[in-house]
Amino acid sequence: MITNFLRLLFTKSFKPFVFTNENNYELNMDVPELGIYVHIPFCTKICAFCPYNKIKYDKTLAAAYKDALIKEINIVGSLNKKKNKITSVYFGGGSPALMLEELADILIALRSNFDINCNIGLELHPRDVNEEDLLKLKNIGFDMVSIGIQSFDKESLKTLGREYINGAEKVRMAACIGFKTIDVDLIFGIEGQCEESLKRDFKTAFEAGATQVSTYPFIDFSYANNKSKPLGKKDKKKLLQYLEKVSEELQCKRTAVWTFGKKDVPRYSSITRDNFIGFGPSATTLLRDFFKINTFSVEEYIKRVNSKKMPTALTMKFNERTRALYWLFWNSYTLSIDNESFKKLFKKDLEQIFKLELTLGRIMGLLTKTDQGYELTEKGTYRYHLVEQAYTHQYIDKTWRIARQEAWPNKIELY
Repeated sequence: MITNFLRLLFTKSFKPFVFTNENNYELNMDVPELGIYVHIPFCTKICAFCPYNKIKYDKTLAAAYKDALIKEINIVGSLNKKKNKITSVYFGGGSPALMLEELADILIALRSNFDINCNIGLELHPRDVNEEDLLKLKNIGFDMVSIGIQSFDKESLKTLGREYINGAEKVRMAACIGFKTIDVDLIFGIEGQCEESLKRDFKTAFEAGATQVSTYPFIDFSYANNKSKPLGKKDKKKLLQYLEKVSEELQCKRTAVWTFGKKDVPRYSSITRDNFIGFGPSATTLLRDFFKINTFSVEEYIKRVNSKKMPTALTMKFNERTRALYWLFWNSYTLSIDNESFKKLFKKDLEQIFKLELTLGRIMGLLTKTDQGYELTEKGTYRYHLVEQAYTHQYIDKTWRIARQEAWPNKIELY
């Protein structure tokens, strides 16, 4: 497997990455570029293709969840003596809009524990988008939205097992409200999808008012209930290359491996933060020397937090190299590897840890050197596209599958 080879190459070790159920860590939040993620695990309908941790909405459970979520925020906040400055806040799910009336209280709890003067974004299912709720979201402080359209095409939606909703109308509503950034999530590599239908999706999103489009490859998770399978590697490659051409026609800039945006508009991203704290079931936290995952079970999460304990289910300890490797992997997704950002976090230049790997990347035509650090070439971008999908199958799929089955796993080894 490609992940095995890359793990050996970059970590210089035969040992696997290991999650354990240990909780003996210090939550040191004195780090640069600290973000916050809040997970809202409720949906009105469970989509077969979606791999994320979610359950059907229940009003009574949602009320208990809101109380527990605020308690977790306060528990973590009590450890935050400096009231650290937060550089981004992001609500995902699930569909956060299902708890619209509770979001204001959750934001109040966050603001009372952290210094928040930054963009605040959230994910939206098109089913939950209407003018009244969008106005409420904007009025309580949300200035970025990401709408999970997946496709504007009826046949593609049918293949995914999702009912047709007039997605363009939903995007236009968000544009009229005046959000700073409007991201539209699309999926490519759906069975039966062709270049022209994907181009229509892409153009429809921008014409309706999107400032950014995130085009994710269809990945069939082992625990998903997909009736159709994704297109093969060659077909996905053709579609991704075609998207590059379409984005140039629309004068959009490629801002990440799978993301294209209008120029001079703030970027919306749920995954590229140097450090972050996660709240809610399945939420993750990344700090200087560890990565932790909360229990996936909503019921167990509520029980644990109500007993005034952290809901951490799994923790991976980092040494300097593995932490730097995590940073390198996810910053490469943005196509630009900035030496100053790396130095701010690790107190070293990139080459002090990854000189051999960066040199090999240049020799292989995957990277070019810049004044700021490195940039991925077209070849490097496509290779990353392949590696990220392999990483998802080998690491993320396994971790999430086990965490869905067991509320408190003992150990997970990733080779």
